Amino acid sequence: MLWFHSPEEGWQIYSSAQDADGKCICTVVAPAQNMCNRDPRSRQLRQLMEKVQNISQSMEVLDLRTYRDLQYVRNTENMMKVVDGKLKTASDNPRTVNTKSFQELKDKVTQLLPLLPVLEQYKTDAKMILRLREEVRNLSLVLMAIQEEMGAYDYEELRHRVLLLETRLHSCMQKLGEQGGDTGCSGFVWSMDGYFKGRRVLEYRTMNDFTKGQNFVQHLLPHPWAGTGHVVFNGSLFYNKYQSNIVIKYHFRSRSVLVQRSLSGAGYNNTFPYSWGGSSDIDLMADENGLWAVYTTIPNAGNIVISRLEPQSLEVLQSWDTGFPKRSAGESFMICGTLYVTNSHLAGAKIYFAYYTNTSTYEYTDIPFHNQYSHISMMDYNPRERVLYTWNNGHQVLYNVTLFQVIKTSGD
Repeated sequence: MLWFHSPEEGWQIYSSAQDADGKCICTVVAPAQNMCNRDPRSRQLRQLMEKVQNISQSMEVLDLRTYRDLQYVRNTENMMKVVDGKLKTASDNPRTVNTKSFQELKDKVTQLLPLLPVLEQYKTDAKMILRLREEVRNLSLVLMAIQEEMGAYDYEELRHRVLLLETRLHSCMQKLGEQGGDTGCSGFVWSMDGYFKGRRVLEYRTMNDFTKGQNFVQHLLPHPWAGTGHVVFNGSLFYNKYQSNIVIKYHFRSRSVLVQRSLSGAGYNNTFPYSWGGSSDIDLMADENGLWAVYTTIPNAGNIVISRLEPQSLEVLQSWDTGFPKRSAGESFMICGTLYVTNSHLAGAKIYFAYYTNTSTYEYTDIPFHNQYSHISMMDYNPRERVLYTWNNGHQVLYNVTLFQVIKTSGD
C-alpha cells in the first residue's frame, strides 16, 4: 500500500497497485490528515470534545455512585424511623428508659454510623456537580462563539463524509488482503446492562478499564435490545431488536445502523427463550467460521435452529435443525462451527449436547461446567482470545478454552 501527498490541493491519494493493463486496482482520495490540524478552530474543537468526554465520564461515575448511595439510604430509612420513634417515646416518658431499652437504642444508632461517610460523599458530589455545571456553561459560551465564526460551514456533514471515506478505505485495504482482522477493536470490551429495552452501550479500551468502570465511551442505540445474545463482530454490534425477530447491525465508528433484517419465523418476546427466560429467544454468536444466529420457530417445534448469517446483508446462508428443545437449554456457544449446549443455567450445569454443522450430526455429551455463582444468563466464545465469556449472577466470569484435534486411525 503506497500513499503520497498532493501539496497543491492538500489531499492524500491512497493507491494499491496496477494490473497487467496498467489500471489502478484501488484508489481512495481523502483530505490530508495534517491539513485540518493547522486550523486553530479545529484544534480548539478537539480540546472541547475532550472536555465534554471528561465531563460525560465524571457524570457517569456520579450517576452510578449516587444510585448506589441512594439505595443504601433507602435501606436505612426504616431503621432511622425506629430510632426516631424510640427517642420520642423516651422524651415523652423518661420512666420507660431502662438499661435494656437504652442499649437497644445505642445499638440502632451504631448501625446508622456507616451512613455518615455516605452523607459526606453526597456533599463532595454536590460540589462536583456545581463545578461541572460551571464547566458546561463555559463550554456553551465557547461553542456559541465558534459557531458564529464558522458561519455557514456544515461541519457535521463534513464529518459524515470523512467517516464514509474511512469506511471505504478500510474496505479497500481488506480487499487488497491486509491482515489483522477487525483493526482498531482488539482488546476492547463492550458492556450492555439488562436484558430488555436497553439502549446504552459502554465501550472500554481494556478489560482493566471495564473492571474499574473507567475510561469508557457511551453509544446510544437507535432501537432498544432484547435478551443478552448480542455480539461484536468486525467493528459492529449485532443485536436483537426489542419485541421483534429483527437483527440489527450497528456500526460503532459511524454510530449508525448499517442494516437490519428479520429472521423469518423466529420466535421472540419469550416465545422460545433459554431455560432462564430473559427474552433470550435469539442468540447471536461469532466464531472462527463467521456470524451465527441460534433461535427456534414454530415449524421447528421449539427445537434449536442454527443459521449462518452473511455479515454485510444479514441474509441467512444456511440453516440446521438440531432437534434439541431450546427451553431445555441453559445457554449455548459456538466454536469452529459446533454448537455446544448446557442442560441448565443453574448450579450443576453440564455441556450436555453438541451439534456439528460441518457434518450435520449431533451427540450427547457429559462435560462438567463449573457454575460458580449458580445463575448464567449470557455465554459467548471469543475466537480471537479463545476465551468463553459468561455473565453469572452479577459477575463477569471468563473460562480459557483449549482446543484439541482428535486424529482417528484406520483401526478406530
